[in-house]
Amino acid sequence: MHQPRSPAEQVRDRALAESKAHEYVRELCDSVGPRLAGTAGDGMAVAWAKAKMVAIGLSNVRTEAVAVVHWERGRESGEVTSPAKQALALSALGGSVATPEQGIESEIVEIKSLADVDALPVDALRGKIAFFNQPMERTRDGAGYGRVSPIRQSGASKAAAQGAVGMLMRSLSTAENRLPHTGAMRYEEGAPKIPAAALSLPDADLLQRLLVTGHPVRVHFTLGCRSFPEANSANVVGEIVGQDKPDEVLLIGAHLDSWDLATGALDDGVGVGMVLEVGRLIGQMHPHPRRTVRIVLFSNEEHGLSGAHAYARTHESELERHVAALELDHGTGKAYGIAYLGGPTAAPVIEEAWFPLQALGLPRPTSPTRGGADLIPMHPAGVPLLTVQQDGTQYFDIHHSADDTYDKVDPAAMSQTVAVAAALVYGLADAEKDLGRVPLDQRPKTR
Repeated sequence: MHQPRSPAEQVRDRALAESKAHEYVRELCDSVGPRLAGTAGDGMAVAWAKAKMVAIGLSNVRTEAVAVVHWERGRESGEVTSPAKQALALSALGGSVATPEQGIESEIVEIKSLADVDALPVDALRGKIAFFNQPMERTRDGAGYGRVSPIRQSGASKAAAQGAVGMLMRSLSTAENRLPHTGAMRYEEGAPKIPAAALSLPDADLLQRLLVTGHPVRVHFTLGCRSFPEANSANVVGEIVGQDKPDEVLLIGAHLDSWDLATGALDDGVGVGMVLEVGRLIGQMHPHPRRTVRIVLFSNEEHGLSGAHAYARTHESELERHVAALELDHGTGKAYGIAYLGGPTAAPVIEEAWFPLQALGLPRPTSPTRGGADLIPMHPAGVPLLTVQQDGTQYFDIHHSADDTYDKVDPAAMSQTVAVAAALVYGLADAEKDLGRVPLDQRPKTR
């Protein structure tokens, strides 16, 4: 006799057959566009997301205020001035200060890694432009990005402390095109603030070839960045209220903001589309799962995790009742695995929720995981973390660049990821037992 499908299996199959996730991404990209924190697009995105949550039938739809940084890049240009003039494709790093109006020009000094700054001779960078040139490895899980991203975050301050007047870096990219990749940087307390920009990979290679000749290489670049007072934004929240344990929450989120160079289709429009679709599909299931499923679209992940910190503060008293948290923020690739971090008795609970995912070819869940960036402020509370591992082999060709547009979206791959996330979320939200709390000594260390 044929066994009736479980609710988790039903929501899995509906996702594969009828997912609308890619339609939400198209709407967000085409009707709102770039969504850099503090800009008009950011406010439009919040209004769009709130209306969309209402339209798909979520309950308790609301916005929760978040103060965000407001930075705009302005004009940007660069060129090699010696040994021969050549244009450079570059883009300011988020948060960079501007150059003087006439720009800056100086000899460049190549640096292979952050650690190499400390090994430079005294005054090697004084009055020079630091050129960080560490390649990024293409990986499925994004580990290559994690290894080199500290350069973008703190390279400018480290170079400035040694007397550099500007900082250029090889983009955190795996694409051999002339589209530089932006991203957030930060200035360390006490270090001079110098302008910082990322170069496309071919232009970084050009500078390296010129330096190999042994002759001095000079570069001129201009950035028109501006910083403004903090602006008002919001997290957007909606729920599928649990039947038996409505005060216990399983959170699934994505970040609503994007960089300004494109429409943020993969980073993180697809995450937004997928979590909204998970919400729609689970919301149409009757009965609802035991626990409440909360959809959160976080404000300003890209430039400071403002929405994540605001959420943790606003919901501090109920984080102990968050039974798990999952963020989707790794592009449009298919899901290939599940990772988790929970209490000592979490394994049988997660494996029961994994059962419907075997039909999609996903192996047994692994542990541990750090979860998504917007979950970091929840780490101290011991909230169990989930990761749907997506194939990111091509993701960093597009990420943070002008190429992050809707045409890169893969609807079929998104439907598969929605199926995985929806079945997992339903299964855990409806399970008799939860994942426990992450033990103190296993909680990810945060800055």
